[in-house]
Amino acid sequence: MRFQLLGPLSITDGPESVVLAPSKPTILLASLLLHANSVVSAEYLLRTVWGEVQPATAKAALQTCVLRLRRLFAKHGVTETPIEAVPGGYRIVAGEQHLDLIGFRECVRRAARLSHDPETELDVLKSALALWQGSLLANVRSDVLHRDEVPRLTEERLRCVERACDLELALGRCGEALVELWSATRAHPGHERFREQLIECLYRTGRQTEALAEYRRVKEYLLEELGVDPSPALQRLELAILRGDDLGPASGKRPAPQILALTAEPAKEEKEPAPATSAPAAPAAPAVLPSVPTVPSFSGRSAEVAAMAARLTGETGGPATVLVSGAPGIGKTALACHVAQLVRDRFPGGRFLVTMTGPGGEPRRPAEVSAELEEFRARNARNGGGDRILLVLDDVVNAGQVRPLLPSAPGAAAVVTSRRGLAGLVATHGGSVHRLGAFDEAESRELLVAVLGTERVDAEPDAARQLAAVCAHYPLALRILTARLLTRPGLGLADSVRWLADDPMARLSLTDDPGMSVEQVLGEALDRLGPSLADAFLRIGARSHDKVRTEDTAEALGLPVAEAEEVLERLAEAGLLEEGPPGPYRMHELLRIYARRASQHTQTTQKV
Repeated sequence: MRFQLLGPLSITDGPESVVLAPSKPTILLASLLLHANSVVSAEYLLRTVWGEVQPATAKAALQTCVLRLRRLFAKHGVTETPIEAVPGGYRIVAGEQHLDLIGFRECVRRAARLSHDPETELDVLKSALALWQGSLLANVRSDVLHRDEVPRLTEERLRCVERACDLELALGRCGEALVELWSATRAHPGHERFREQLIECLYRTGRQTEALAEYRRVKEYLLEELGVDPSPALQRLELAILRGDDLGPASGKRPAPQILALTAEPAKEEKEPAPATSAPAAPAAPAVLPSVPTVPSFSGRSAEVAAMAARLTGETGGPATVLVSGAPGIGKTALACHVAQLVRDRFPGGRFLVTMTGPGGEPRRPAEVSAELEEFRARNARNGGGDRILLVLDDVVNAGQVRPLLPSAPGAAAVVTSRRGLAGLVATHGGSVHRLGAFDEAESRELLVAVLGTERVDAEPDAARQLAAVCAHYPLALRILTARLLTRPGLGLADSVRWLADDPMARLSLTDDPGMSVEQVLGEALDRLGPSLADAFLRIGARSHDKVRTEDTAEALGLPVAEAEEVLERLAEAGLLEEGPPGPYRMHELLRIYARRASQHTQTTQKV
């Protein structure tokens, strides 16, 4: 028989569990279990059960509650954890086999003694965290306990989560750490160490843009809610990401906790001296300040890579500009970052990746970005950098947003990525233009081999071709699929084909990363269009085949031909249609699947 305190208060016997009904005896039991093996004064018990102001009959009623608890114990066969009446109060005797809280704390102590063996330490910590089941003391209606005890217990759990994530980072398991850190940072936005770990995880998995966006979010939260700047550790981590530094292996050491908005008193424990955090200190004077991340397993786009590298390294007599455009998820950022890495030796002043949209997809103001660039240039100058810098301006929304940011120094360059064609930018600043489409069959195979390995792909060549076809040779879809297969080495490619073909749009997503979802990426792209244009896209996609003709669109939307042509042109400019007049437009197969699914969902919702 065992008491579960780390969740709704309950009594368990093997697989069977009885959740206690909210009542005063339940409050009394929780108060005793929270201080198991210690004498709990009657005065404290009176406060937890009846609050700060108790009725005159409270002492007699407390004895009645004890009797009711003893009857409850007898009913459920609880014999090894008796309630003892002692001078001054009561005591309940329990061991780790009888109370999950004691078991949790014992696991944490055992893990602390295993710092020499991170694998085993992590396993023990996960066993400790597995003891937490649901909302803490949800059926215990005591203001005193929820004010004084619940925050302290929550803090114990957060320290355990924090340590487990440190170990996962040290062991190179960033994907596993991300699952916990996404929810932990949202549930506890004032816990700065969780934010630091999340940012580090994102950066270590090659997602520099998302890491910097998360840093901006925590910086805004700290300034708006608390009026303080991020901690020095977070600032050092941001600088390392901006430079593209190799963080090296994570240490797995126990950093000093940095929690900025706590409502609980810290648990009364013996404190260890806190070593420095694992975020790297800035190097003294690097010759090169890279800021663009390496793209893991980059493949395909050989013609574009060669042309862009030649443009950026050629003698143009002035700054060079390269525009990369295309549909959402088509691989624009990956191509830009890959080329920036290839030509890094030509830009000793550094390479700086700037995300031009905020977390909600809203365009960032040029003045805000310009301030970041000036700060970077100042840091760069202090460290001996020059004027030959390469800017990657990612996810640009309009030409006016980026014109003030383009470098003017000879030898400097900019790569601009956008879903839009940005013809106005090309008209005023020139440069080379690369409009990306889906992979061809050879490029899709190249990506599968780069991620999964030649042996696995060659073992099922037909299934590999079918997988690429089900993904419609769309780079984001292939990246998501290969990540799933890479983490499931026993999963056959043919099995994945059948599973994915049933509902590709719903299944092309990764549960541990909300941003890695074809449906979400395309949905966010439509949100940028505005309701009328987004509706037009869905209606066109739901009805069309590969070719989208102006006359058919006019009929589908109930518009004159001239207005229908304008709608199609705006969708093409947004990256959601290809080619166009004088011939028909085309909609990518994956975008058509999304449009049909979204249209069906809209119709179902309207019927309901």
